[in-house]
Amino acid sequence: MTAAERTVAEFIERINAHDVAGLCERMTDDHRFTDATGSSFQGRDAMRANWEEYLRMMPDFRIAATTLFARGKVVAAFGTASGTYAPDGKLTDANRWSMPAAWRAVVRGSKVAEWQVFVDNKPVYELLARASR
Repeated sequence: MTAAERTVAEFIERINAHDVAGLCERMTDDHRFTDATGSSFQGRDAMRANWEEYLRMMPDFRIAATTLFARGKVVAAFGTASGTYAPDGKLTDANRWSMPAAWRAVVRGSKVAEWQVFVDNKPVYELLARASR
């Protein structure tokens, strides 16, 4: 495993541990997150708040990256993302989701400068719409 791949594996470990402080320690100050819709958010502080809110809504969110490979400082990860939408903190099977996903990271030094998600979020959007009725 390359140093860049190790950095990304540690980043994913912090996501799976729901360790927002540890996750932020592994981001550059100017970290850029791009979601599956193409929307981008820049800056570690903005991402701290975004991760805290996301993990509050999806308290069992998890990434299972089965494949990682790097070309220099760019790392691709492939696997699944899963979680349960739980705005009230209750985990119910009806609000559980799991789907194939991919991620692209750019590593600078030993930190993640860019994190981009590739996933078909339609099942999650449908779940959110159903839950809001």
